[in-house]
Amino acid sequence: MTSMTRRFTISAIAACVLGTCLAVAPAVAEPVTVTDITGRAVTLPQPATRILLAEGRQFPGLSLLHPDPVSLLSGWLGDFRRNDSETYAAYRQKFPAIDDIPVLGMGNDGSFSVEKAISIKPDVAVLGTSFAPGGRSSDVARQLEAAGIPVVFTDFFINPFDNTVPSMRILGRVIGRDKQAEDYVAFYEAHMKRVADRVAASREKRPSILVETHATPSDCCHSLGAANVGRFIAFAGGDSISAEVSKGPSAQLGLEYIIAKNPDIYVGTGGAHLKATGGLLIGPGFDAKTIQASLAAVVARPGFSELRAVREKHVHGLFHNMLSTPLNLLAVEAMARWLHPQAMTDVDPNATMAEINARFLAVPMSGIYWVDLK
Repeated sequence: MTSMTRRFTISAIAACVLGTCLAVAPAVAEPVTVTDITGRAVTLPQPATRILLAEGRQFPGLSLLHPDPVSLLSGWLGDFRRNDSETYAAYRQKFPAIDDIPVLGMGNDGSFSVEKAISIKPDVAVLGTSFAPGGRSSDVARQLEAAGIPVVFTDFFINPFDNTVPSMRILGRVIGRDKQAEDYVAFYEAHMKRVADRVAASREKRPSILVETHATPSDCCHSLGAANVGRFIAFAGGDSISAEVSKGPSAQLGLEYIIAKNPDIYVGTGGAHLKATGGLLIGPGFDAKTIQASLAAVVARPGFSELRAVREKHVHGLFHNMLSTPLNLLAVEAMARWLHPQAMTDVDPNATMAEINARFLAVPMSGIYWVDLK
C-alpha cells in the first residue's frame, strides 16, 4: 500500500468514525421556560425527569401526557393514595414502583416535609396554588427555591374552570411534552364547546340542582358554592341552589333550606374515601349493586323523600375525585346530560371516557363514575 493510499484510508476511517459519533451523539438538552399559573416565568435547564408533586390531583394530568407518569416522580404527597385508593391500586398493578416513591406528607395540612423534599433533589417542584404567595402553605415554596429547587404552580382545585387548560399546558411544558398537552387541550376544549353550544341552543328551562359533596346518610349537607367547581354546574346549564348561599367554593346547607328550595335534580358525590362513614361509594372498585345501595341510602334521609328530585327520580351519583383533576370534563358532560337530556343527545360521557382511555391515559379509567338511581 502506497503512502498516499495509507493516508487516504486513515482519513476515511477517521471521518467514518467521527460521522458515526455525530450520528449517535444525543441532542443537547435546551433550557425550558414556563409561565406558571400565577404568571411567574420559571426556567429549567432541560425538561424535568424528576418531579416533586405536591398534590395528588396533579397526577392524572401527568398520566394524560406521559406513558409512564410514575417514572417522572421523585417524591409526592400521600393524598392521592389516601383519597383515591382504588385508582392508586390500578396504577400499582401496572407500575409497581409507585409504592417506592418517597411520601413527603399527606396534604396541605402542614405535614409537608421540606427537609425531605430538598434531600431527594428534584428537578422541579410542581405545587398547587395553596403553596403560592398568599396561600396557607406559601413558606414551603420559598424554602424550596432558597435551596435551589425551581417551583412551578398549577391549579386544578381553586379555580379549575379557568385553570385546567393552562395547567395542562404547564405540565406539558415542564416535562417536554408540549404536543401531548396541546392534543389533550384541543380534545378538552372541543368537548366543552359542544356542551356550551347545546346549553345555549336548548329550549329547556334551567333546572334547579343540589350537588351534595361527600354525601353520607348521617350528615346534611355540604355543597358547592358559586365559585370553584360550582362554575361547572352553571356551565352545564343548571341553577345550583347553593350558589346563592355562598359565592365562595363551598356551602353548608340546612335541611329546611333544601326542602324550601325543592331542587329539580339531586347529585351526590362520593368515592372510596367515604367507606368509613357509610357514604356514597362510587368509582373504581365498586359494582353497580353497591353504588345503587349507597346512593339510595343517601336520599333515604328524613326529609329527602319529599324533594321533587327524589319523587320524580332525578337522583344521580358522581365520583368526587374527578372534579379537581383535568378529567373534570367527564363530570361536566354527565351533569349536562342530567340537566338537559333533550339537548344533549350527542353528548355521551361514556364515549368521551373511552376516547380518553384510548388516546391519553397511561392507565385507563375502569369502573362506574356516574350513575342514575334506579
